[in-house]
Amino acid sequence: MAQRVVVLGGLGMLGQALTDLFRHDPNYEVVAWDKEDIDVTDFVQLREKLTAVKPHIILNCVAYNAVDLAEEDDEQYQKALLLNRDLPGELATIANEIEAVLVQYSTDYVFPGDIDEKKEGGCGNSSCCGGGCHGGGEKGYGEGAFPNPISRYGESKMLGEQVVMMNAHKYYVIRLSKLFGKPASSPEAKRSFFDVMLEAGKNKPEVQVVDSEKSCFTYAPDLAMTTKDLLEDADQWGVYHLPNTGAVTWYEAVLELYRQAGIATKVAPVTPEAFPRPAKRPVFSALINTKRPPLRRYEVALAEYLSDKK
Repeated sequence: MAQRVVVLGGLGMLGQALTDLFRHDPNYEVVAWDKEDIDVTDFVQLREKLTAVKPHIILNCVAYNAVDLAEEDDEQYQKALLLNRDLPGELATIANEIEAVLVQYSTDYVFPGDIDEKKEGGCGNSSCCGGGCHGGGEKGYGEGAFPNPISRYGESKMLGEQVVMMNAHKYYVIRLSKLFGKPASSPEAKRSFFDVMLEAGKNKPEVQVVDSEKSCFTYAPDLAMTTKDLLEDADQWGVYHLPNTGAVTWYEAVLELYRQAGIATKVAPVTPEAFPRPAKRPVFSALINTKRPPLRRYEVALAEYLSDKK
């Protein structure tokens, strides 16, 4: 008997990748909903529609991610709380009622990013992993690290994690960072960093890129695949870090992007102060995967992403 899967945010970058993957497997029946299909903030409608479908798995790809707007605008922050905290909480309750597994996606922005990657033994308190961790032994935040966000957006995502962990019976909280992949079909979705930088590289003789905010990129099709594997392995409920391997700054990533794409545009490294923004960003927030097989290097995933764009 095929398992029923509901993808919320089905036209987003990750939602599209998940929908495509599960639909190609005859063991699953997939229902993908986006704004045209459901108002996820209408919790009565949400309960009615999910109860009617009664999925075995709910994949929540809905999120508010306008980091700077949430920081400077109280009304936008309330919207962030609605989508990033209240919605996951309601989904946890509904999932319990229909005995479904809830997958909630979160972010490296739940961490402060104050790890000193250059200082030997400087992480402490289970915040980082040294040698022996999946992902080549880099320093970073393990799944057991204590969240302490430095932005309103990060706080809203942390609160969403907490409400799922406190209330859902069967759940996976999957943290990712710097998502990229096939552009979302949803008109309001943010463009990925690599899409923006490819356009800039083709139209400008020089680009300035922040040589900071070091973390791991996450390729949407790889995240979709590892999510499916996690569900099929029926691994222990809890928090998982599932980005691609290889922590880099924005600047280092653009160098690699232009190298692979054959773009000769000059890339100039700058400090975060060159682009002042309302919300603070973690300086170093690599997510360390200690529970699952490591995902491939981001450079390999990037090559696939570029090949698919041709």
